[in-house]
Amino acid sequence: MSRSAAAGRAPLWRDRTFGTYWVAQSLSAAGDSFAYLAVPLLVLQATGSVAQMGLLTAVAGAASVAAGVFGGVLVDRYDRRTLMIVADLTRLVLYGLVPLAWLAGPQVWLLFVVLPICEAAGMVFQVAAVTAVRNLVDRDRITEANGRLQATYAAAAVLGPLLAGVVAARFGPATAVAVNAASFALSAAGLWLIRLRPAQVDAVVVARERPLAEFLAGARFLWGQPVLRALTVLLSVFIFLTYGFVDVLIYHVTHDLGGSEGTVGTVLGLAALGTVAGALLVAPLRRRRGFGATWIGAHAVCGFAVAGVGIATSVPAVTALTAVYLCCLSVGGICSMSLRQEITPDHLLGRVTSAFWSTHYALGPAGAVVLTWAAARYGVAVVTIVAGTGCLLVAVGGLFTPIRRAGAEPPGPPASALVNQVGEPPAGHPSTV
Repeated sequence: MSRSAAAGRAPLWRDRTFGTYWVAQSLSAAGDSFAYLAVPLLVLQATGSVAQMGLLTAVAGAASVAAGVFGGVLVDRYDRRTLMIVADLTRLVLYGLVPLAWLAGPQVWLLFVVLPICEAAGMVFQVAAVTAVRNLVDRDRITEANGRLQATYAAAAVLGPLLAGVVAARFGPATAVAVNAASFALSAAGLWLIRLRPAQVDAVVVARERPLAEFLAGARFLWGQPVLRALTVLLSVFIFLTYGFVDVLIYHVTHDLGGSEGTVGTVLGLAALGTVAGALLVAPLRRRRGFGATWIGAHAVCGFAVAGVGIATSVPAVTALTAVYLCCLSVGGICSMSLRQEITPDHLLGRVTSAFWSTHYALGPAGAVVLTWAAARYGVAVVTIVAGTGCLLVAVGGLFTPIRRAGAEPPGPPASALVNQVGEPPAGHPSTV
């Protein structure tokens, strides 16, 4: 699209379809932040064990990874909006069971049933949500759209944990889970009101194959792109080091610093302002500094922030460092997601997203178990210093990969012109980044 045509377009916030999607997902994010805090608190309240928190996180994460293998196939085969609505309704019902069961007393076993299924549904939802952005806005507005969505999600997440902490302290964590369940009804209603643009195949003939073969087509495209391949490997290490971070943070605030459930909610709520800042900063940072410098710098600062959280001896210091961590996590995550959306053909986007997340999160469950076990055994300070150092090394590793040379925008023709029928780059073709 020419600059003059782009200049004549209405601002993104005035696009009715995007606006409806934006509001619906923001409401869902606000409610979801209740579970983000309430589920670990339920486990901690019932068992007093950070290791049990980590085990539940690991089991749920494993279910999410498993769902990711075929989530992309579903998203590329079926209507993305319908899949998102079904995922929302599934989570509405299952999360709604938790407060009902808790009326008879703590039922920790139920969380080990409900949370993995909800995480699996959430993975399908997230894959569909990422691909839906391509069907909501023009290609040159993807980073802007992602930034606006993430900023609003984060703004909603500021209020969510604050209210969740108050609700959990006054009425119990189970009630906070009930609020989260209701949020999925709002999300589903919003999605019902919109229509996505038809997927653009760009003259590529797409033949339906067996699910595993279709998933592998997305994986081949992902691993055929040097920058995407490097991102996937480094982020897999990063997720191993940080997947249990929130569990460790909650344990640190309540056990080491003597904070209450309300204190935890305040810490997470205020720290979420960092995510808002990161989402607003990512587009101008990427334009001015380029993809590589932005991504590497963000993950380097993440490392210092994670290390500092365990050393901090006051709640304000923990809050500030967590905000810095979430800010940089937002910058790096939006950069990575936008790049995949920009260079991946629409008919492969679900499978490429699925292949990325399945690989990216594969080490997360094990990391959560190790991180929380080590925090209980050796203390939070030791664990966060080791994890933070590892995150810093991930950033340093990016300097020795094609990530460092990646520019602000992917040059060349659309990725759809560079793939053959099974979704692989032509032999010998260089990266489109």
